[in-house]
Amino acid sequence: MVRPRVVLVGPPGAGKSSVARELGRLLGAAVRDTDADVEAAAGRAIADIFVEDGEPAFRELERAAVLSALAEHDGVLALGGGAVLDPDARAALDAYRAAGGVVVFLDVSLQAAAPRVGLNRSRPLLLGNPRAQWKALMEARRPVYEAVSTHTVLTDDLTPAQVADVVAAALGEGTDG
Repeated sequence: MVRPRVVLVGPPGAGKSSVARELGRLLGAAVRDTDADVEAAAGRAIADIFVEDGEPAFRELERAAVLSALAEHDGVLALGGGAVLDPDARAALDAYRAAGGVVVFLDVSLQAAAPRVGLNRSRPLLLGNPRAQWKALMEARRPVYEAVSTHTVLTDDLTPAQVADVVAAALGEGTDG
């Protein structure tokens, strides 16, 4: 059975994509990002999908990307921030964890996330008052991130390479530093 070596989950600004690239390099593993999969499938940016087709259409594409990646990818997998909200995606993550898979919640504070994501227009769920939207989003999603994860890493004061080192250690793939 093919399964990812590790799955990264977390909110916008946690560093999922950056950490996935560093971790892939560190482990010599392929990297897959479901946000990139959605954009490739749709042929346009996620923000455009939200504006033109609405969030439900985006979530359907995201669900398909997550289920496909969990079934087909054997490297480092980064999920979009809201992917864990889908019941089918959560069930697939539960099955992956039950089979010994590792899911890492990359946690981040609003203070650290704000400069990373810019809390700008390219984040469709953060329109209006971006800081308040991010805070509300995180309050709603934190219990889900925690429930689907086997490990949590606070990324606030760490570089993506440092987070990758922590995740590698959690996988039993220590680094020589």
